[in-house]
Amino acid sequence: MQFFPEIQKIQYEGPESRNPLAFRFYNPDEMIEGRSMRDHMRFSIVYWHTMRGGGADPFGPATAERPWDDGSDSIDNALKRVEVAFEIFEKLQVPYYAFHDRDVAPEGKNIRESHKNLQRIAESLKAHQQKSGIKLLWGTANMFSNPRFMHGASTTCNADVFAYAASQVKTAMEVTKELGGENYVFWGGREGYMTLLNTDMKREVDHLGHFMHLAVDYAKKIGFKGQFLIEPKPKEPTKHQYDSDAAACCNFLRAYDLAPYFKLNLETNHATLAGHTMMHELDYAGMQGMLGSIDANTGDLLLGWDTDQFPTDFYLTAQCMLMILKYGGFTTGGVNFDAKVRRESFEPIDLFHAHVGGMDAFARGLRIAADIRKDGVLSDFVKNRYRSWDSGIGKEIESGKATFESLDQYICQKGEADKNESGRQEFLENVFNRYL
Repeated sequence: MQFFPEIQKIQYEGPESRNPLAFRFYNPDEMIEGRSMRDHMRFSIVYWHTMRGGGADPFGPATAERPWDDGSDSIDNALKRVEVAFEIFEKLQVPYYAFHDRDVAPEGKNIRESHKNLQRIAESLKAHQQKSGIKLLWGTANMFSNPRFMHGASTTCNADVFAYAASQVKTAMEVTKELGGENYVFWGGREGYMTLLNTDMKREVDHLGHFMHLAVDYAKKIGFKGQFLIEPKPKEPTKHQYDSDAAACCNFLRAYDLAPYFKLNLETNHATLAGHTMMHELDYAGMQGMLGSIDANTGDLLLGWDTDQFPTDFYLTAQCMLMILKYGGFTTGGVNFDAKVRRESFEPIDLFHAHVGGMDAFARGLRIAADIRKDGVLSDFVKNRYRSWDSGIGKEIESGKATFESLDQYICQKGEADKNESGRQEFLENVFNRYL
């Protein structure tokens, strides 16, 4: 059965196309820097927004028209969603998808029933993967929606909730392995605090580190070879979350001896909530060897919360791809559209318009980034700007040969530092704009 008979498989038609259901920039087989666009992007659609997002907000109920969904939490309805999801995935030509356990399968009367429900839906997901060739980019567990997690999951003050979270991750990891998932993601959810007046921060963060080690141990036991990812976010739903940004996550992973097992899944809207650009977060994770994957979306600069909008800004996507290419591109990660249509975009076809636009925006960003790298204007400028470190005293400092005594002797003999040169920010911004 087709749920979207009026929509054909989305094809590349080129920049001049005016077809709203065609790609203008995403040409899957086009080769850029030795890889196809398909392999560069590794596009993924998320189950939670696309299949479960109804458009509800704090001021009103859901608005989305989803004729295939009866609104129930039944197994039959969950199975129907799988059929619809894979039709969307196939028609958009995405090679991957991602889910939380509670997105795909209903929660049962108890945890055993919840596990059983997930296993049942996983059978259908696996069959559809085999039929379509679409793969699982990553799985994860929703440990933030149910009231039991009001104080957190692994950072909770309630040891029983910690145990419940462990059981939930155990099963989600097993299912991710069964479905060939290439990553497993930990998003902090409610792993943080609202007030320090009732919080033992050290104990909570220690528990978080211990939980991650338990996950690593179990992955080894069952032979799960996927990459573990942590997704930084500074706030929402807690006031402060322990995985607040890339730097905090890298520090946490090293402090708890988890760095060999984890990389980061970075999201644009989370970066801006942390007071950073996505380019900053990508560069920081990349230089630390921890750039794993991205959640592709954007926020609204006029709104101070996580709006999860589809990316359409070529400047943003070019910056993202410039950093991703700088660090060698994705291995197990990809461009995962953790984005939702607006509440006012309630018709099913809006799901296609949104993803077509996001895929085109990142494809255009890839081309821009590749052109910038090919011309070498920016990289040459940066290299020249730091040339004082490539010889003489700079080389001695970087090699570790210099001491405070030798540096004191050097600069006292010279009398004054060499004159600084302009950073040429405006010039470089103009250069960047040439490629848009």
